[in-house]
Amino acid sequence: MTLNDAKIVVALVLVAFAVLEWRKGDFGAGASRENTAVDALATLLVPGVILTAVLFTAIAAVSALLPTYVGVLDGTPAWAMFGLFLLGDDLTQYFWHRLTHAWPALYALHRSHHSPDYLSIRVVYRNNIVYYLLMPGVWISGALIALGGGAVYPLYILCKMTVIISAHSSVPWDAPLWRNRWSRSAMWWVERLISTPATHAAHHGRHASDGVTHYKGNYGNFLFLWDVVFGTAKITRRRPDEYGIENLEGWHPLRELVWPLPPRE
Repeated sequence: MTLNDAKIVVALVLVAFAVLEWRKGDFGAGASRENTAVDALATLLVPGVILTAVLFTAIAAVSALLPTYVGVLDGTPAWAMFGLFLLGDDLTQYFWHRLTHAWPALYALHRSHHSPDYLSIRVVYRNNIVYYLLMPGVWISGALIALGGGAVYPLYILCKMTVIISAHSSVPWDAPLWRNRWSRSAMWWVERLISTPATHAAHHGRHASDGVTHYKGNYGNFLFLWDVVFGTAKITRRRPDEYGIENLEGWHPLRELVWPLPPRE
């Protein structure tokens, strides 16, 4: 599988969940024109331009600055290389995500992901582009590809993005698996390993007082295991009644997506 193949499959997964949400009546229901524009621009711009540019810049930088190390990890077992991507990309993204919620200056880069009053696959890529430009995991992924992980990265990113898309979806695929007696015991492990619709929905809730919302935790993107290990997990099988940010200040769409700094007085 090539990286282009993985991108095509990820796009198909996104479309499949969009269709499921549309059939459920949740895809874009009640969204403002401004939110629809930000969702659409982010979905087109971030994976196709921003993340690709960062990834290949990192590959080129390693190739130019450390040419003797290019391909040094060739021959590494696929499972070990997959593990290196988990540590270099997903674990660092957990800490990056956690830091943006702790530091107001960085939250300005991430607030657009939480500002809509809905949770949907529409917001998977909805962050300020600077959020992705500074994300350490993408740069580390590019470096690992240059070092010899290029054959494993397409599988890794396909697995990761499938989990992230499904966890942001309004389609609660985890709920019927909990009700089924054959899959119930496996789900206990699944919800502690990867992000699920219930645990990630809690991160997007609007009101901390509702007993479900946990926006100061459940930071994991691919692996929810990081939250379990570092004490930020809240495991719930309920979804918040409302999504968004309490006492939200209105921002211009361009500030949400491109330039997070406030306009000059």
